[in-house]
Parts: sequence; structure tokens; C-alpha cells
Amino acid sequence: MAQLNCPPCTPCAAVCIEHEPIQTETSYENPFHVHKEPPPPCAEDIELKTSPVGLPASDPPPYLPQRDGNSDVHPLARPMGPIGPWASGRIDWGALSGQTGTRPVVDRYSITRYSVDEWRQRNADTIDACAATTTKSEKIERDSKNTIIRTYAITDKNQANCTESLHARAKTIDDMKSDLERAIKAMQDEISTLEEQRRRLKQSLAVLRMPEAIASECLERRTGRPDTELIRDRPEEELIREVSLIAEIRAILLKTLAEIEAQQVQNRAARQRMEFDWSDKKLAHENDAINCNLTNKSTITLFRPGATRCPNEQSTEIYWEKFSRETLAMCLDCRKQSEQLRGTLDAILTNAARDLRSQADRVERALADRITCMEEVRQKLEIDLRSTLQHLADTEIQIEKLKVAIRNMDHAMKVVQTRLDNRNQRPRVENCRDQSQALLIAEVKSIEEGLSAMNAQLKQEEEVKNDLIMRRGELEKEIMMKRRTIAIDRDRCQLLRTHFPSATALSGY
Repeated sequence: MAQLNCPPCTPCAAVCIEHEPIQTETSYENPFHVHKEPPPPCAEDIELKTSPVGLPASDPPPYLPQRDGNSDVHPLARPMGPIGPWASGRIDWGALSGQTGTRPVVDRYSITRYSVDEWRQRNADTIDACAATTTKSEKIERDSKNTIIRTYAITDKNQANCTESLHARAKTIDDMKSDLERAIKAMQDEISTLEEQRRRLKQSLAVLRMPEAIASECLERRTGRPDTELIRDRPEEELIREVSLIAEIRAILLKTLAEIEAQQVQNRAARQRMEFDWSDKKLAHENDAINCNLTNKSTITLFRPGATRCPNEQSTEIYWEKFSRETLAMCLDCRKQSEQLRGTLDAILTNAARDLRSQADRVERALADRITCMEEVRQKLEIDLRSTLQHLADTEIQIEKLKVAIRNMDHAMKVVQTRLDNRNQRPRVENCRDQSQALLIAEVKSIEEGLSAMNAQLKQEEEVKNDLIMRRGELEKEIMMKRRTIAIDRDRCQLLRTHFPSATALSGY
């Protein structure tokens, strides 16, 4: 309720100040919270309608239109005129007053456009519009609450039905996934059994992949040498011979395993198909499990535009079951064929361990000799680089000294030029070319000559510095290329060569 906080009215007071009440807005924790209506106000809390100027309680407030006989001297039916004969309203009050057609009532004290009754009528219109808007807002609020309650009930029912259906589908997928797991285990056992029958030949082929990978890796790493270091040296030739020898041995061994590898390919293809199917079903089961646990309070839910559209590649439930059964049947047929071939396995192994081991020793000796040569070149270049850097540092120090000396000459130049300028300000005949004037001009010339000499020397120092920087860059580039070549041969190639298999491993044992 609005409280009046005005000082006592005096006979000269015309209007009292009314302060607006402070209102508190209620925040709702949920859309279904019902608030009780506030209790009726007490007798002492009812706002008084009596005007501050002493009007009876039955009269409207002073800011609203008054009854007949209580209005001001300018009612709404009669326009305002001048206050007296001294304010005729025809004085020139603006540069464009005769063109705009607007002539307010003017006197020497004020300018007015509206009367008090017009102001009161505007206050009444504003209050009525606010009351109508408040009534409309209360009606819309009641309708919104009813709509929210109805929509929430329908949504909860549909969500419960969808959750139950997702639980049933997840159980079906889990059962089919268990059947695939048993079939995959049976096929894996069959593949392991077939591999055991040809263990020695298989082991030899597996070990042979290591020297082939080592030789190929060394050749590939050596292609990363800088451009000037890409030479066909002895290690390069020995590595190429080693790769060629490994390829010939592998061709002989693979020819023996042609028929068995064909069957193994079929076995692995059948297992892979089942694994893919199992993986898809695992992902589908996890997806449905996540969907079953989603609620309105989950923190991972997002808006997904277009989620209701069915993609073209989406299958039906009948096709899904048919595809799963066909995968299990194909795996059973492939496993029976593999069991028949297990008794016909014949392994032939060509022993090439001696040739491979001898070639590996020749490659390692060639790499060691090449690394020793590169280290000697690198050390010589590093000595030249240290000398160049020392000269470059001395040159840069001298350049800085010249620049400081040139900057310091600015002070002397400022002094002499200031003196000349001050002397040029002498009046009339006193502004003569005396001996002091000549000496100042000669001083300017001397300073300029000194600056020219130091700038010429600075230019020469800069040229020498650029030459030293160029030589430093060339030496650093050469050292970098040598270090990179050494790192490739020693840190990569020689390190890889330490994993070269022994003669016993190459023979298949």
C-alpha cells in the first residue's frame, strides 16, 4: 500500500509528494504451484482517498478529472488564452513562428501548452489501460497452467510405453549377440587348430616379415636425408640387395602355402563377418540400454532436428532376424570345410637363414663406416661455425657503438642549430654575420661531415655483418644436414638393425 511521506501541509503548499509502494515479485519453483490469495487489508491499511489539499473524501484524487464546479479556470471545453493583457500571445518567440502555425500562450514568465484538466484526463486514460491489461494477463495465466498440466500427463504416458518397448528390444538383441559369441569362439578354435598343424612354416613366414620391415624402414628413412646428402652409397646398395633377397625367399615360401591360405581366408572372412555383426549388435544393445535409462532429468539429452525421419538404409525387423540366422549358418559350413583340410596339410620350409644373416652383417658394416665419415665432416664444420659466430658478435658490438655515437651527435647538432636560430631572432641591425655566426655554421658543417663518415663506416659494418650471417646460415645448414644424416643412419637404421632376428628364429623354431 502506498504510504504518504510528506511534511505537514502549510497554507502555501499546493501539492504533496506521494511515493510509490515497493512491490515484491513471487518466483514459482514449478508450474503447478498454487498460491493462496492474500488476506483482505486491515482498516488502517486502506489508502485514504482524501486529497492532500483538504478536499472531501467523496471527491476524486487531484490527479484525476474533478466534478463540475471543482475544475480549474481552463476546462476541457474551452481552450486556453492569454493570462492577461500583458501576454497577448503575438510576440515573436521564434525565428519560424509565423511559418509553423504553432503559437503557444506566451508571457514574459512562462510558456504553456496544456491545462491541468487535460493533464488529469491523460492520467485517467493511463490508469484505465493498465487495469485492462492486468485483467487480460490473469486470464492468460490460468489458461497456460491448464495447458501445462494436460500436456505433461500425455507426455508421461507415452514415455512409459516407449521405455517398456525399448527394454523388450534390448533383450532380443542381447540373446542374438550371445549366439554370435559362441559361434565366434568355435571358429577361433578351428583357426588356431589349423595354424598349429603348420606351425613351423607359419612361424618362418611371420619371422620373415620382421627383416623385410626393417630393411624397408631403413630405405624409407634414408630417403628423408637432405637433398645434398641423397647419394647412392654402399649402405644404400647393400639394403637394396637385402630387400631383393627377402622378396625371393618369401615367394618360395608363399607358393607352398597357397591352398591352405585360401581356406584360412575363408575362415577369417566368416569370423570377421560374425564379428562385424556382433559389433553392430553390441552397439545397438548399448544404444537401447542408454535410451532405456534416459529420463527428463538426464543431462545428455539434446534437441535432434530431423530425428523422426527414417533413413533409406534402415532395415525391417524380419530382415534383421534373417540376416543374423544366415550369418550363423555360413559360419557352420565354413568350419566343416576347415576340419576336412586339417588332415591334408603339408608344410615345406626352405631354410634361408644363413643367406639372410650374412647379408645383414654386410649392411651393418657399411652403415658403421658411413657414420664415422659423416662425424669427421661435422666436427670440421662446427669449428668453422664457432669462428664465424665470434666474428659476427664482434661486428654487432661495433655496429651498436657506431649507432650510439651517431645518436649522441644529435645533441651537438641541436645545440648549434638552436644557437643559430636564436641569433636569427636578433632585431634589425643587430642581426649581423659576425665571427660567432661563422663559427656556428662551420660547427654544423663539421658535425655533418662526422656523421657522414660514421654512417659510411656503419654501412660497411652492416655489409660485413650480412656476409657473416650468410656464411653462418650456410654452415648451420650444412651441419644440420650432416647431423640429420647421422641421426637417420645411427639413431634409426642401426637401432632397427638390432631387432634383426637370429638364424634360429629365421629357420622357424
